[in-house]
Amino acid sequence: MDAVARGSGFAMEGWFVWCGAVIKAEGAYHLFASRWPEATKFPEGYRTHSEIVRAVAPRPEGPYVFQEVVIGRRAAGKWDSGMAHNPVIYETAGTYVLFYNASDIGSRHRQIGFATARAITGPWQRQDRPLDLGLASDANNPSAWFERDGSVKLVWRTADLRVCVSTARHFGGPYTLANGNAWPGARLEDFFLFRHGGRYHLICEDNAGRVTGHERWGAHLVSPDGVSGWQPWSESVAYDHTIRWTDGGHFEPRRRERPWLLIEGGAITHLFTAVYDGTRTWNQPVPLSPPLALE
Repeated sequence: MDAVARGSGFAMEGWFVWCGAVIKAEGAYHLFASRWPEATKFPEGYRTHSEIVRAVAPRPEGPYVFQEVVIGRRAAGKWDSGMAHNPVIYETAGTYVLFYNASDIGSRHRQIGFATARAITGPWQRQDRPLDLGLASDANNPSAWFERDGSVKLVWRTADLRVCVSTARHFGGPYTLANGNAWPGARLEDFFLFRHGGRYHLICEDNAGRVTGHERWGAHLVSPDGVSGWQPWSESVAYDHTIRWTDGGHFEPRRRERPWLLIEGGAITHLFTAVYDGTRTWNQPVPLSPPLALE
């Protein structure tokens, strides 16, 4: 990975910024991230105060400028009235689809659902109910892959870090649980799913270090069908905890999580991760040099 300038990415004064999914649309780069007030502490405050925001930049590295709250609080009794977190953004057949996890006011039970819009700037149509993914469980960390026929594979995890794969003919469902424990030998979370070289690839956080040998480094897994048979890629480490600056310095975050790969022009060009230095958080893009052309 290449070096990146200090002050790039997306941060907000007075807020913890986490997650981060980027898409190019309408001539700019739009980053969807989670934020919650610094007064509520890190990371605990997200469980009751997280909301999803959109920021924009003219180039992938940013810096990104806050635009709006996309998914915030609404009337109690809705599945996503209390908090919203883990946004991931896609475009399919002229529709922008924003998956995220959320919970109702007063509840800590997370579920996965989505909002849609015809323009990246909204308006966003929120759903009244979460997705039924085929397993009654606390669900979070969604990541999707859209096939050419419009069908979807959705990777997600349970509260105890079981990796699940649900499939549907359309992103709105109904979903079928295709694999309820895709990687029992490790504790994995924070997924990014993509297809390359005739196989499905999964970049994720190796929570306990059982794939990479390092706690919370990025792991790279591969599967022939995106459902089962997952194995470590030949280079099992997708990223470490070192970010290199263009001025020659480097940064070792206390936490580096929530990987997102920017795919543009048929190639992976940037890795985005949420970082925590012990006091502040932000989303930090890093360019890949050279970009990885997808097949």
